[in-house]
Amino acid sequence: MEALHAEGFGHAPVDYDWPAQLRRHSLGWVCARHGEDGRLVGFVNVAWDGAGHAFVLDTLVAAGLRRSGIGVELVAVAVREARAAGCEWLHVDFEDHLRPFYFDACGFRPTNAGLIAL
Repeated sequence: MEALHAEGFGHAPVDYDWPAQLRRHSLGWVCARHGEDGRLVGFVNVAWDGAGHAFVLDTLVAAGLRRSGIGVELVAVAVREARAAGCEWLHVDFEDHLRPFYFDACGFRPTNAGLIAL
């Protein structure tokens, strides 16, 4: 997981306890695997508030497989499962270059939001 995260967000891999983090803060997560070895090539985390709001975080697809539909399918599964869990809203925030992915391909719509850098 850390290798995929490091590749996707452009940082050196670090020793991070992903399983503990996901179990503690997530409604669930969606993974895509590839090849005979089942290599992790896609991931999306669905965090939540414990009630009606879920949040898409860390959508990642391995560089060589981007633009192949994996990311769209990961998000579609996240949408279905958040809905099945009783969530009313699925939020996502992203950098401007990802607007076509989230709005056009995944069906999110623009909303007003606020952000404070900490």
